[in-house]
Amino acid sequence: MFASLKALPADPILGLLAKYREDTNPKKIDLGVGVYKNEAGETTVLNCVKKAEQHRTDTETSKVYIGPTGSPLFNDEMTKLIFGQNHKILNENRARTVSTPGGTGALRVAAEFIKSCKAGATIWVSNPTWANHTGLFEAAGLIVKTYPYYDYENKNLDFDGMLATLKQVSSDDAVLLHACCHNPSGMDLNQEQWQQVADVAKSIGFMPVIDMAYQGFGQGLDKDAYGLRLMAETVKEMVVCSSCSKNFGLYRERIGACTIIGESSLQADIAFSVVLSVIRVIYSMPPAHGAALVETILSSDELRNEWYQELAEMRNRINGNRQLMVDKLIEHGVTRDFNFIARQAGMFSFLGITPEQVQQLQDEYSIYMVGSSRMSIAGIASSNVDYLAQSIAKVL
Repeated sequence: MFASLKALPADPILGLLAKYREDTNPKKIDLGVGVYKNEAGETTVLNCVKKAEQHRTDTETSKVYIGPTGSPLFNDEMTKLIFGQNHKILNENRARTVSTPGGTGALRVAAEFIKSCKAGATIWVSNPTWANHTGLFEAAGLIVKTYPYYDYENKNLDFDGMLATLKQVSSDDAVLLHACCHNPSGMDLNQEQWQQVADVAKSIGFMPVIDMAYQGFGQGLDKDAYGLRLMAETVKEMVVCSSCSKNFGLYRERIGACTIIGESSLQADIAFSVVLSVIRVIYSMPPAHGAALVETILSSDELRNEWYQELAEMRNRINGNRQLMVDKLIEHGVTRDFNFIARQAGMFSFLGITPEQVQQLQDEYSIYMVGSSRMSIAGIASSNVDYLAQSIAKVL
């Protein structure tokens, strides 16, 4: 059977990482990989996570399966983190959460669940969106269509185009929305825009699927969840896919959550039974270690407060890097307006240069970013920002 196979190209971002590792230039800069890095360019383990791991080591008594839903404590703590303590849907008992293998696992569970609701369903994603969204949904058998989102020319949100398209979506379609820190553009909806999108969703009846991979990386835990919580108050049914990779730094532990919101508690129970059936035939049982760390942190006043502080440090560094980048480009003689970088949120931004200029940065200056000019803001540091700005100035 293998003889019929043809080699497929490597994932662009993973391929870029391999080239970066092979580069011997001491000035090389990695702006491709989507992980948080500190000023020294390291992705370290959070102190609160280390303490939670020690607690896990001291108290764990078994490696037996934890069941397809995962840990009830993790699911409960994540639900409260996502929606807040007293959200309407929690008081009405309309939310059901399961732990998943990372945010990607949550999205695949959501995709298979949607297919169970309607075979060959259509899901709309933003243009652009995370590179893995389309392949993931198509692999589950969904039809993927796009709605306008980022205005490449003006470096802004194309909200008029987005809203006009969403008004044409069918009532039995799903629409994927980024809760915050849009990947890859860094452009987020403001509160008024979220209200308009929620009103359209309610009027038409399409099902929102909210991807929240970066809660706490934009403006803060509650502000980053504003649109998601508003949407949950507005519509009858919704799916939320969340990740603990970024805000807890648990990249390799692969822990996330998928939350189903039903119109009533009974419908939520029925939908939950379908989700469990989906999980059973994909991975059967979720990983336990990452969930145990998160639930330990969130259920401890001491560790939760320490996490708040560490999360704030990561968020402030990223936001500071945005303004630093803009200032350094001006300092090194760049006359093009890059102020949009400072107005965005989260890990990523489009630099807005051509693929040829991106390649030139890589070939001549060992600066690595995706061909679309999407760059990871966390890769910027005080030790490399002058070299980065100088190199961009030369390329421009």
